Amino acid sequence: MGYQKENLDLILVPSGLLIMFSYHLFLLYRYLHLPHTTAIGFENNDTRAWVERILKDDTQTSLPLTVISSNISAATYLATVSLTLSSLIGTWIQGNATVFRSTLIYGDTRSSTLTLKYISLLICFLLAFSCFVHSTRKFIHANYLISMPKSNIPIKYVEMPVIRGNEFWQLGLRALYFALDLLMWFFGPIPMFISSAMMVLLLFSLDFNTTPIHQYDRFPIPHRKEKKEVMEREMPPTNTATATIALAAAAAVPLNIAAREG
Repeated sequence: MGYQKENLDLILVPSGLLIMFSYHLFLLYRYLHLPHTTAIGFENNDTRAWVERILKDDTQTSLPLTVISSNISAATYLATVSLTLSSLIGTWIQGNATVFRSTLIYGDTRSSTLTLKYISLLICFLLAFSCFVHSTRKFIHANYLISMPKSNIPIKYVEMPVIRGNEFWQLGLRALYFALDLLMWFFGPIPMFISSAMMVLLLFSLDFNTTPIHQYDRFPIPHRKEKKEVMEREMPPTNTATATIALAAAAAVPLNIAAREG
């Protein structure tokens, strides 16, 4: 039995996916146990410090809402792009496109394999859409908590939806990375395997952090009400009798001036 080019998909495609999955499992382990060594953990540290500062300074309300709104807009845009690409793939499946069945593609071009490619790519785009939608939901929840007037919400209650929104954002990006990898499979198993190896090398340089985490000051910043109470406590006590005498003297000054003129 001679070698057939269709067998190349059975070797290179699982190998490329194994490289991608192994790398992301390693990244997940580092994120859970050594978060300061990952870019995601580095960003979460800054995010926690940001949430703490904005909750302890009531004078800055519009600025954090603008930041959250920007994240919501970005997540909504990527969710729209993912859903649009999913619809496009559905159109390709119904149209039974033959552009990827050319003899120039070195690999398996049978109808069953082509259908598997479409379904795999569609799953990645739908997963990315779901993650970006959940990211938007978390950011909207944080928006409500931050904009709540006269609230005494603990900082952890606001940190959690913001951090979860960032994590869902990262998951949506990872789904798009897998979709890009599977898209190269349409051009053959060799481009797919090469793109998997190159993507892992690129992501490794982007996902891991070597900069020491900055230790932000944890001194409490008083609210506006607390500031007012501190100022009132620092003011010297006022005697009621002394204040009454001062007011009477101030009122008698115009009378004395009028009597001298008369």
